[in-house]
Amino acid sequence: MLKARVLTALVLLPVALLILFVLPEDAFAMSVGLIVLVGAWEWIRLSGLVNRVLTWMLLALFAGILVWSYLLPPVYVPMLLGIGCIFWIGAAAMVMMYPKSKEQVGGQQMKLGFGLLVLIPAYVALLYLRRHDAHLLLIALLVTIIWAADVGAYFVGRQFGTTKLAPNVSPGKSWAGVFGGMVVALGVGMVGASIGEPSDHLFSPVAWSVLIGIVAMTVLFSVLGDLFESLIKREQGVKDSSSLLPGHGGVMDRIDSLTAATPIFALSVYLTGWPWV
Repeated sequence: MLKARVLTALVLLPVALLILFVLPEDAFAMSVGLIVLVGAWEWIRLSGLVNRVLTWMLLALFAGILVWSYLLPPVYVPMLLGIGCIFWIGAAAMVMMYPKSKEQVGGQQMKLGFGLLVLIPAYVALLYLRRHDAHLLLIALLVTIIWAADVGAYFVGRQFGTTKLAPNVSPGKSWAGVFGGMVVALGVGMVGASIGEPSDHLFSPVAWSVLIGIVAMTVLFSVLGDLFESLIKREQGVKDSSSLLPGHGGVMDRIDSLTAATPIFALSVYLTGWPWV
């Protein structure tokens, strides 16, 4: 299992770096769209739908929505990001109240609807960041924050994680892990931003405060994305979203944190105007 996990990571890492930092905008949109479409296929399975014809019909509909998202006029982007963030606030309540929130999680149709709200705002957010003048800095910062939070949460949680965050959803996650991950992400994010941002504005108290707020919200939402997918998998009685990635599970198992973190990160960038380049 470890060998498969390492080999898969060695393949995925350069592919991810190529997509995020090298490909032109159209190729970026198409590549990310294909990944999101695979995630949609996994989510359909997690919703309990097994009919192949209906699955292909839903995937075709989802592909059409992705094209619509790509062509979406910029004026509507903040509204869609806001809808995504509102959904994740509601998802937080479902996660923290589970299993009492089973009715809110709903049946197959409700879960399919959740899939749209999980994946489409994340796709729109990534497109927004890619089209930003400072897209290299923003995408690098987003990915680094999520990675640092995961690493910090793992090590701090193992050492001090006695109080569980959502024991009925993901028993391994703790409040100590969340705070540890946030501290590490703040440190890494601030260092990364200071290296990548040449503007003198970055070093003002206001800029640092905005950056800390963006990082903190991004970390919290990334944890929520992980927890919500765990809830859906628990409802379906499966450990992984699929077995497409040997040693890693499925695509959704790799991007669950990103689906929640990206909309709030992009909306924060839009509302604050950060970075001021």
